[in-house]
Amino acid sequence: MEKSKVFFTDFRTKMYGEPIPRKLQRLIRTAGIGSIDFDGKFVAIKIHFGELGNISFLRPNFAKAVVDVIKELGGKPFLTDCNTMYPGSRKNALEHLYCAWENGFTPLSAGCPVIIADGLKGTDDIDVPVSGGEYVKAAHIGRAVMDADIFISLNHFKGHEEAGFGGALKNIGMGCGSRAGKKDQHSAGKARIDTVLCRGCRKCQKECANGGLVFDDERRKMTVTQNCVGCGRCLGACNYDAISFADSVANEMLGRRIAEYAKAVVDGRPNFHISLIMDVSPNCDCHSENDAPIIPNLGMLCSFDPLALDQACADLCNAATPLRNSQVGDNMARDGFVDYKDLFKNNRPTIDWKSCLEHAEKIGLGSREYELIRL
Repeated sequence: MEKSKVFFTDFRTKMYGEPIPRKLQRLIRTAGIGSIDFDGKFVAIKIHFGELGNISFLRPNFAKAVVDVIKELGGKPFLTDCNTMYPGSRKNALEHLYCAWENGFTPLSAGCPVIIADGLKGTDDIDVPVSGGEYVKAAHIGRAVMDADIFISLNHFKGHEEAGFGGALKNIGMGCGSRAGKKDQHSAGKARIDTVLCRGCRKCQKECANGGLVFDDERRKMTVTQNCVGCGRCLGACNYDAISFADSVANEMLGRRIAEYAKAVVDGRPNFHISLIMDVSPNCDCHSENDAPIIPNLGMLCSFDPLALDQACADLCNAATPLRNSQVGDNMARDGFVDYKDLFKNNRPTIDWKSCLEHAEKIGLGSREYELIRL
């Protein structure tokens, strides 16, 4: 397989010179984003808006830089993400939009609308077959993502407590999954009802097509039966966070499912991917806090191949010197520290980030072999 091209530039600028957002625009133009026919096309730009309290997410300035290029090329862009599986400030479209606005993502700052792809309660999704998939028959993807003609991922590259790191594949696969899709990737288990939080409103029961939920009239609570198939539809129906699923899938399996969901999103339509290695926090932007960066800011990268992009980012991070005042620095200073020669395993020794990339290559999502072209 021919090596994929990954374009790279650092964050260095000269006084009174080119601002970083313009440097990003020059990078993506040089990489060939203009070869895509954007004229009159709807363009989904998948980005993480950041949980409230977290400040390591990508600034809206970067989104606007990409949006402005797409509009110049005749496209109709919108920023998008899907609702979260867990309680927080992004579990339904109303709270998600307020969170995005509070974190600075508005039509004025970003230059385009913000649309929550899987709807009000995270149930507006579409089942997308996975070509060559081994673990996912059909991926549950937010409808607005699949309605778009062109797909762009704009990724904050950082550490992750389960996947090892969050880059293009994580942003696409997990990020574009509806609430049921996220559950599908995280857990193979059945629903659990918190009887303290359950109000007995029965909204979840209306979403269940398998007789997996029954209402206990005596206790005025919902209970789960053996008929539950773990589809996750009830998760989006509950307004009181009373329904959960165990995060029981091993890291290796999680990575493979993420890869298959990512392939479902990008297959069959033009796509382009951008990653910024900056503010590399040890954990995901889904947390309401962010720890100090584990490495210095390295640069901006883009490619038509999301797998090659992730591999290039991982290689650059592993070649960087970890920062002492960080989670990785603390780990390295402990007695008995085992150096894995891998930034992400030194950050979280229990993770296996390579399984995602290996499986993505196996199912034909892209190539781990790449040519790094420096701007």
